[in-house]
Amino acid sequence: MENLKWSELPFGYMKTDYNIRCYFRNGQWGKLEVTSSEIINMHMASTCLHYGQEAFEGLKAFRGKDGRIRVFRMDANAARMQSSCRGIRMAEPPAALFEEAVRKAIRLNERFVPPYGSGASLYVRPLVIGLGAQVGVSPASEYMFLVFVTPVGPYFKTGFKPAPVCIMRSYDRAAPQGTGAFKVGGNYAASLNAGCIAQKKGYVAVLYLDPKEKKYLDECGPANFFAIRGDTYVTPASGSILPSITNRSLIQLAEDVLHLRVERRPIPVTELASFEEAAECGTAAVVTPISRIDDLDENTSFAYTRDDKPGAVCEQLYHRLRAIQCGDEPDPYGWVEIIEM
Repeated sequence: MENLKWSELPFGYMKTDYNIRCYFRNGQWGKLEVTSSEIINMHMASTCLHYGQEAFEGLKAFRGKDGRIRVFRMDANAARMQSSCRGIRMAEPPAALFEEAVRKAIRLNERFVPPYGSGASLYVRPLVIGLGAQVGVSPASEYMFLVFVTPVGPYFKTGFKPAPVCIMRSYDRAAPQGTGAFKVGGNYAASLNAGCIAQKKGYVAVLYLDPKEKKYLDECGPANFFAIRGDTYVTPASGSILPSITNRSLIQLAEDVLHLRVERRPIPVTELASFEEAAECGTAAVVTPISRIDDLDENTSFAYTRDDKPGAVCEQLYHRLRAIQCGDEPDPYGWVEIIEM
């Protein structure tokens, strides 16, 4: 660990010491188990392999200037995982079990929590998968809940710097009334093709339009979208958008700290020209300012930065959120839990 360059970490997987597992069998969850194995043994007819019974979460732990480790909004992640499990008929890990597993995973891998000021964090990945053997299309009877951790750098290589995104109407990430509001692997699989095409063209993500009419802004690749116009924070409302915990936090800060009005509503693509700032936000991306949005179908472009610098509101929101996460500023909302070692 002494030779690890924390500030140069990519957003990728690094082996750590332990992960936590728990099984749902005979209608109930068992006890948490600790293992150093990175391998999952499962039946070849497991429902996660055939019918997509899989849900996951992402949250982060940060080391503060005081050396203590803080985890951000763990209770909200537990609630969202339960919602995802309900959405695809899986057993829901109780919130207490979820939080205990996260704490245990962080404590056992404490040496992998990046130092304060490195710009890196410990990414925590809980997941639930259907293990029960099933040939017919129906929910499994057995599930595994697993939590592993890995130290990561910024999700986008640019870090907190403006980056371009594009609109491509020939792709959707989720269907209306489908699984878009749940954090399940199928939504991300559906976005891979468009995402790879966009990256080859020099964009960091695709800004999807609503899958029904192609008239309204939807999800921004692996993150939520928000924009600033005057004294207003605007973010899309849609049943196919994942409810971002980061976006929810930024909305609270926008209202309480910056005294902005917040509008969560359907946003017509025609409004893109009226925004002064735009960004994508999520656990992995935190806040990534958007330098411009290129509509590849309409051959139009909308710019949101000057001299390739983040807008003032995006910058304030980003730094205020990071300060709370790292313990540099008070947390009046109870978002942060200190992990006692």
